[in-house]
Amino acid sequence: MQGTTDGFSYGLITPVAAFLMACLGGALGLRCAVRSLHTPEPGRRAGWLVLAAVAIGSGVWTMHFIAMMGFAVVETPVAYDPATTFASLALAIVMVGVGIFIVGYRGTTTMALITGGTVTGLGIASMHYLGMAGIRLEGRVEYDTLTVGGSVAVAVVAATTALWAAASLHSLLMSLAASVTMGIAVTGMHYMGMAAVHVHLNPPGAAAEGAEGAESAATLLGPMLVGPGVFLLLAAVVVIFDPLMVTGGQEPPAPAPRGRRRGQGLQERALPGVPAQRARPEPTYGQSADEAVSGPSGGGSRGVHDW
Repeated sequence: MQGTTDGFSYGLITPVAAFLMACLGGALGLRCAVRSLHTPEPGRRAGWLVLAAVAIGSGVWTMHFIAMMGFAVVETPVAYDPATTFASLALAIVMVGVGIFIVGYRGTTTMALITGGTVTGLGIASMHYLGMAGIRLEGRVEYDTLTVGGSVAVAVVAATTALWAAASLHSLLMSLAASVTMGIAVTGMHYMGMAAVHVHLNPPGAAAEGAEGAESAATLLGPMLVGPGVFLLLAAVVVIFDPLMVTGGQEPPAPAPRGRRRGQGLQERALPGVPAQRARPEPTYGQSADEAVSGPSGGGSRGVHDW
């Protein structure tokens, strides 16, 4: 028996909230990725890339399960397996991180963008379908293969385009435009994947497969969404209070060593009423001070007034 699915049981509340979370995660992640490109220190660059991966992964995962709170099957209650649900979050962060690190360390070459975008897009799509695998109901879930392939293609193209925009166009407005585009594409990918779902109900009296330990959407997903939501808000604070994150500017150059600056000051600053002085070269082993001054050509010693 075919089940009747409804992806909008709460009206437009869940799709709009899901879209906003996808945009927030994308905006924070892409700005962190841009910040890493302006950070020369390997350790700090890796830190920004990790923050970017967690932001994008958390944003996409939060988008998915906010949208899933509006998913219902008329004939049977829908529950979720906690372990599979948590695994989908970890998978999203890891695979998005691999793609982000490829672009962060390989730059904006065509191969790096294609590889990083493909891995990131596959991570987003894999998170979606692993999360769907955690559904427990009195029936089985099947998919239309062509529609699933289309949703994966949308995820890959969206991720590649967003990474290219973030790495090539460093302005704040372009990054925001890229994050909105990514939010639209990721949310569209989600609902395109949901359009591929077909639920076949079990015969009356048959138990739901794997229903032990499963929890309803309100019981499980509500508390689980608090953690990623709080993280995204904290990441937003980091972006707001880091000027380089907002402007996309360069790191200030590292200050010169203290000894070097003092030496330069002695050479360039003349004392009042005294001719400009030059640093006296140090003699090498077996060489007198006068020989060090005259150089290897033996041009003779200099008078004291030359100094």
